[in-house]
Amino acid sequence: MLDLLIIGGSCPDYQLGKMVKRNIGIRDGRIVCLSAPEAPLPEAPLPEAAETIDAAGKVVSPGFIDIHMHEENFADEGPDYVIAQRMLEMGVTTAVGGNCGTQYQPLSEFKSVLRENGGSPVNYIMLTGYNWHRLKLGLGHYDHASQAQMDILRQELRRELAEGAWGISFGLEYDPGITYEEMRYAVGASGDPGHLAAAHFRTDCMENLDSIREMIRLSREIPQKFQISHLSSCSAIGRMRESLECINKAMETDPKLNYDTYPYNAFCTEIGSAVFDEDILKAMGKGYDSIFLTGEPYRNVYCTEEIFRKARAEYPKMLAVGIVMNEDEIQAAIANPNGMVASDAILSHGGGHPRAAGTFPRVLGKYVREEKFLPMADALRKMTLEPAKRLGLASKGRLETGADADITIFDPETIIDKADWAHLEPPEGIEYVLIGGKKAIECGKRVNDRLGRFLSYPG
Repeated sequence: MLDLLIIGGSCPDYQLGKMVKRNIGIRDGRIVCLSAPEAPLPEAPLPEAAETIDAAGKVVSPGFIDIHMHEENFADEGPDYVIAQRMLEMGVTTAVGGNCGTQYQPLSEFKSVLRENGGSPVNYIMLTGYNWHRLKLGLGHYDHASQAQMDILRQELRRELAEGAWGISFGLEYDPGITYEEMRYAVGASGDPGHLAAAHFRTDCMENLDSIREMIRLSREIPQKFQISHLSSCSAIGRMRESLECINKAMETDPKLNYDTYPYNAFCTEIGSAVFDEDILKAMGKGYDSIFLTGEPYRNVYCTEEIFRKARAEYPKMLAVGIVMNEDEIQAAIANPNGMVASDAILSHGGGHPRAAGTFPRVLGKYVREEKFLPMADALRKMTLEPAKRLGLASKGRLETGADADITIFDPETIIDKADWAHLEPPEGIEYVLIGGKKAIECGKRVNDRLGRFLSYPG
């Protein structure tokens, strides 16, 4: 007998490149049977199951895999899953933290919190953040590391990789002192081609594509896969067409290279970060009122020059949202044949960017249903199969016999994000989320937020 049978849903068939109706049988946390994609439904007789979900009129997808987000800072905010809860509510079943060179606690401590909590809302994969290690060593944003310091940093990276990290991330814009040679040396902490290296660009592409070319060069020179982080915040300021052409051409000869992007025309980072050290707003032709603050005493306040300078001086860790990007270029990055959808979710004391609560439903509601910029099956491929392949998750990101039963069921007619700059409301349209064949979301409500676990790199 099956534990669960899902009948009549519309499922992505990535080999056919389209949506097909299928029945899916689940037992012991895995998919054990599927009806043929072209067969009439329902098949008779249906397999016997302890429980059945009628998914007629709904989309049954592999659980979304967020390849770029930022995990909880347990030391600062306690053991509550302020970000992972929102991941779950928007259909994510596996999330990758530790991006942009940022890491909030050693992996040993992170794993300990998950164990003590009896699990987490989603499966967690972690990269180890190079900038975090630099900061612990006492290096400033503009400092160049000596060879002795680089040796120490490499050993720290190896320790975190041994703890189960899936790779190394860099935030080049945040610490401009990181040279290409330093980054190249750091990646040498691992020679495993299964590991992932990811980087937040050195500078945006307003003047030229040098930042993208630097990352393409690194990808060619290392054995690991390389991920260009959140391309939209690098290039959706007038240079997306050239950026995509450059990346697509490079990927023709270097399949280890790829990028992720999010569906909002605004970035988010700490107001005190090096991003704002230069007059970036003037360079972009934007005013201080394009910066939205998310923490007290300026929560939900648009900046004036006075508030901007005071926040940078007195509340440097406050998250600021910069609404400066071009919508048509956001669309182009999402619709491009290459690339993956990711949230770049980051929150601080409950405040932050709406992408933390709405990324995946926004793509499916706005760009697929309303604006028809890409087909449903292609959008789901960018949220499931491609990140799974990128991470080497052979049992996730697909609806196949033997795959993990991480599944998201949503209404294609209603799914949409509801979060805005001021309120991080959950989305509409997510009806069921299964992790390991068990219900985490049922009828749109959270019923079990401890089904996720820490996934250590298998190497």
